[in-house]
Amino acid sequence: MPACVPTRTDDSSHTPDEGRPHSPPGPGRRGPRVPRIPRIAAADLSASIAVFLIALPLSLGIALATGAPLQAGLVAAAAGGLVVGRLGGAPLQVSGPAAGLTVVTADLIQKYGWRTTCAITVLAGLAQLGLGLLRVARSALAVSPAIVHGMLAGIGITIAVAQLHIVLGGSPSSSVVDNVRELPAQLAHPQVAALSMSALTLALLLAWSRIPGRAGRALRTVPAALVAVTAATGTAVLAGLTLPKVDLPSWRSHALAGLPEGPALGLVAAVLTTTLVCSVQSLLGAVAVDKLTARLPAQQGRSDLDRELLGQGAANIVSGSLGGLPVAGVAVRSSANVQAGALSRNSTMLHGVWVVVAALLMVPLLELIPLAALAALVMAVGIQMVSLHHIRTVTRHREVLVYAVTTLGVVVLGVLEGVTLGVAMAVGVALHRLTRTRITHEVGPDGVHHVRVRGQLTFLAVPRLSRALHLVPPGAEAVVELDGSFMDHAAYESLHDWQSAHTARGGTVELTGRTGARLAEPHLKDGHGQTSHCHCRPWTPWRNHHCENPETPPPGGHPSGHQLASGISTFQRNTAPLVRGELARLAREGQRPSQLFLTCADSRLVTSMITSSGPGDLFVVRNVGNLVPPPGVESGDDSVAAAIEYAVEVLQVRSITVCGHSGCGAMQALMNTEPTGARTPLKRWLRHGLPSVERMAAKDRPWTRIAGRAPADAVEQLCLTNVVQQLEHLRAHEAVTRALEEGALELHGMYFHVGEAQAYLLTEATPHEGEVFDRVAAAALHDTPA
Repeated sequence: MPACVPTRTDDSSHTPDEGRPHSPPGPGRRGPRVPRIPRIAAADLSASIAVFLIALPLSLGIALATGAPLQAGLVAAAAGGLVVGRLGGAPLQVSGPAAGLTVVTADLIQKYGWRTTCAITVLAGLAQLGLGLLRVARSALAVSPAIVHGMLAGIGITIAVAQLHIVLGGSPSSSVVDNVRELPAQLAHPQVAALSMSALTLALLLAWSRIPGRAGRALRTVPAALVAVTAATGTAVLAGLTLPKVDLPSWRSHALAGLPEGPALGLVAAVLTTTLVCSVQSLLGAVAVDKLTARLPAQQGRSDLDRELLGQGAANIVSGSLGGLPVAGVAVRSSANVQAGALSRNSTMLHGVWVVVAALLMVPLLELIPLAALAALVMAVGIQMVSLHHIRTVTRHREVLVYAVTTLGVVVLGVLEGVTLGVAMAVGVALHRLTRTRITHEVGPDGVHHVRVRGQLTFLAVPRLSRALHLVPPGAEAVVELDGSFMDHAAYESLHDWQSAHTARGGTVELTGRTGARLAEPHLKDGHGQTSHCHCRPWTPWRNHHCENPETPPPGGHPSGHQLASGISTFQRNTAPLVRGELARLAREGQRPSQLFLTCADSRLVTSMITSSGPGDLFVVRNVGNLVPPPGVESGDDSVAAAIEYAVEVLQVRSITVCGHSGCGAMQALMNTEPTGARTPLKRWLRHGLPSVERMAAKDRPWTRIAGRAPADAVEQLCLTNVVQQLEHLRAHEAVTRALEEGALELHGMYFHVGEAQAYLLTEATPHEGEVFDRVAAAALHDTPA
């Protein structure tokens, strides 16, 4: 049966012809080939404009917050868009001046001046190039998230406190402590004009995303930052307010990088700090963009982090040399780029082009913007960097102490010092957890010896573990309860050796988790001495299930029966003892499934995996294309109708689910079937899917679709439509019709996307939108945030 192979969208800006071998010119073709101009998709063009409208005010605001020339923000935005957009390894990540670099840059300008700060940016770019060539980008992600989030929170607090002074019409100091000390006097004597423009900016930033109704959805297509700054600028101009505004000197007097001046040790520390913050923020941003694009129908490939580091380094060299701020990946612009529908790196590069155009042609308009509006915008960004979600996450993982120490260190001492304290605290917490292991031994009323291990089992706890295990007398029944997420090799060897010796002396040993569920050994040997590694355990409630490694076909190329026999042997040895009691109960009581699950025979569709079900839960019917022949047209094949009647009348199931899936070979074959030709068994069976094809081709009804996106191709559209059509066939069966009228049965449509591992359920159809498949929340599938 032909399979449907989805088309993958490339994450580069190459045209479709790039990378294909060119045939030699044929007769009559002379002269050099004319290079083709790459086409820019409309989605990339619109996304670039959306990102530009966000980047322009933020770039000016961040430059204002650092105390750098305001043109420096525009230079960094252009360099981030053009250089990183072209060379970086995360095509949809947008780079530019980032709020996370504000504190670092402001401190450098205070200590060394602007020209030396530009030189430090260039040196940091060279360091990033070196790190990229050494291919260490992945290792940078080993930094604890608590440290990264604490660093960003500390930077956010520093930004917010400093910008609050400008919001009130004053000037901030270089120290957070000084800014907090001077804040009461500033609050007592605010400048009304500056405060009013800041209040208007903040009010629009907060209210813009909360406008209800259809009008709100339409207005939210315009970025809130642009609306807020534009409204404040227009109000200030119309009201004739006198207050500080953007001042962009002539580009002829723009300061470029100079030779670094200052103590060598201080300059080295400055370069390391800038490199650290730029690199970590950019790499984490690239990983975040990967998560965003993984949910899209046209998935991008994973980011090349080493290439991204090279692109960021090149951009910092360009930006620093031209008198721009340090460059890093920016989460706000990157998420806006993805949400705007960007398809390739063209959108990122075009956004850089628009920044250059604005910097050259829009200077008179930019100089109307009040500084108080930009300060309010940056202050809002700083407040958002203190994320309640991050705080809840680190609290849940018991790393709030690391987060708090890093945050306070950054606020009071500085970024490099705060991160150093955070790393030290993280190491201390890890060592504390590794050494804090509690091991107890007790004898239960039934004579069973219980050895309980609370905490991580490392070589440091091996002496205590050995003493507790040797309290179990030979031949006794023992249960070892392990409550920890880590066991090193020394601890495993000690436990395994004792288990082998105790079993050899007639005793029994059972390893369990804290809940009492039996644990599998890390490695098990099959009957042929081969190691069996489990890859399927998360797919089944049977904790001890192990799947065999794929067998190597014999020299003849034909698979032998050894793989089947080996799998049965593994079941008999590992799984059968665990499920024997449950299966014995089912054998005594008979099957009582609550659902009939009718799905395709495709080998990639594992019903127990996607429904988290076990023996006795589902009455499953599988056939080619998950088809339900209408009553009376089976032509001698009553198997599906018989299964439906048996499930409804005898088993009295309460629901029936028709489940289709992506890449269905039956639907592909149905679309490619010629009306003429031999009537093979497959063609005779697939005729029950012809009503689905007719339903999809009908112009008087809307297409069945997936909520949030259009079907990837015609095959997916047919897969979705087929589920709806087969549900109608199902309703025509007498047993189903009667049970529906009595209210004893429910029908459900389901679509499973194999490549995304994502389930969709059919919702009620509306007159205008038709049938829609809604995504099932990820938390309901695998207990992770959606």
